[in-house]
Amino acid sequence: MTKSELIARLAELNPHLYQRDVERIVTTIFDEIAHALARGDRVELRGFGAFSIKRRDARLGRNPRTGATVDVAEKVVPFFKTGKQLRERLNTEDE
Repeated sequence: MTKSELIARLAELNPHLYQRDVERIVTTIFDEIAHALARGDRVELRGFGAFSIKRRDARLGRNPRTGATVDVAEKVVPFFKTGKQLRERLNTEDE
């Protein structure tokens, strides 16, 4: 599902809201999650999961074309861990 599909679905489920308002709400939520992660905070949505960041140490990598060794700098990457309710829902719906 893309962001625009999410907005359209939420607008469909909430006919009392204008689509532009739903779009503003979704964008604000995503922006706040991104800002919190940029600050190094953890964002937990109970029943859904938790967003956090992980640091990847600097390392030596290889260029797959040439086989040459390259330095890969340290970086911070986003990480998502599913919540218990979401995991259970994903694993029991088919049964």
